[in-house]
Amino acid sequence: MPAVNPRQPPSPSTAPPASEPGAATAPQPPVPVQAAPVTHYENFPVASLLCPPHLRQPIAAIYAFARTADDIADEGDAPPAQRLSELAAYRAELARVAAGQTPAAPWAAVFGPLQAVLNKHALPVPLLDDLLSAFIQDVKKTRDAQGYADRAELLDYCRRSANPVGRLLLHLYGVTGTQALEESDAICTALQLINFWQDLSVDIPRGRHYLPHADCARHGAGAADLQALHSTPDNAHLIADCARWARDSMEHGAPLVHRLPGRAGWELRLVVQGGLRILDKVDALQGGSLHTRPRLHAWDWGVMLARALVM
Repeated sequence: MPAVNPRQPPSPSTAPPASEPGAATAPQPPVPVQAAPVTHYENFPVASLLCPPHLRQPIAAIYAFARTADDIADEGDAPPAQRLSELAAYRAELARVAAGQTPAAPWAAVFGPLQAVLNKHALPVPLLDDLLSAFIQDVKKTRDAQGYADRAELLDYCRRSANPVGRLLLHLYGVTGTQALEESDAICTALQLINFWQDLSVDIPRGRHYLPHADCARHGAGAADLQALHSTPDNAHLIADCARWARDSMEHGAPLVHRLPGRAGWELRLVVQGGLRILDKVDALQGGSLHTRPRLHAWDWGVMLARALVM
């Protein structure tokens, strides 16, 4: 089950600059993208060579759908009202295409391949819609400078922003067991949490806050220090605790690698080890991920492969 992580931002060298929302302007449709190319920096494989060839195009179509929606929600300098309007139109287009209508501009290049996958593989449309509901929530949370009250609220976001991806991929692989779905949810939630703790130095300046308020209060982590990206002992304990939470979730879901056939199982081993490797780097920074974004390098793949072989 390759990880298709739409919440993974572009690498710093290619990301468009973030701006403060300004006055509302007339909505302008985003530039359509092709379904197959993967242009954003990713920690984890997306439709890689380990993926069964017959599933690479369906996975790329799902990725393009999620990536495009995420770009509407997150990239460029559009004000929140415009983002929400475009996401509503995108959501309506999903409903149209799922009902069998011909994909229309400006997203035909996304919804054309997706419709083919919907028809051929009978993808559960509510899972795709859940992703859009999470992107809409992100825009509203950022607009209103809100964070998450506690872990339960953040987990509900992960249920819609990350878990549907794993379930869609299991659907493509024909894996439907209850335990497999539970383990997939645990892995996808872990990947989402890891993305949050990896990207603190990127997200907080952009007004996106995922450290739960209850955890911050429990560790005595001050909002001013977090907002200023200052490393303090309290902040370090908070981030370490959140990293343990993500690691526990990943380890809970890891047995899924033995339930997936052939290449899919090996791809998932690398996904799991990639997430754990990022957590190693978050831990090594001892709170420094507030100002330094850990990322994988070429040598890390050797470590990940060695660990994957003994899972």
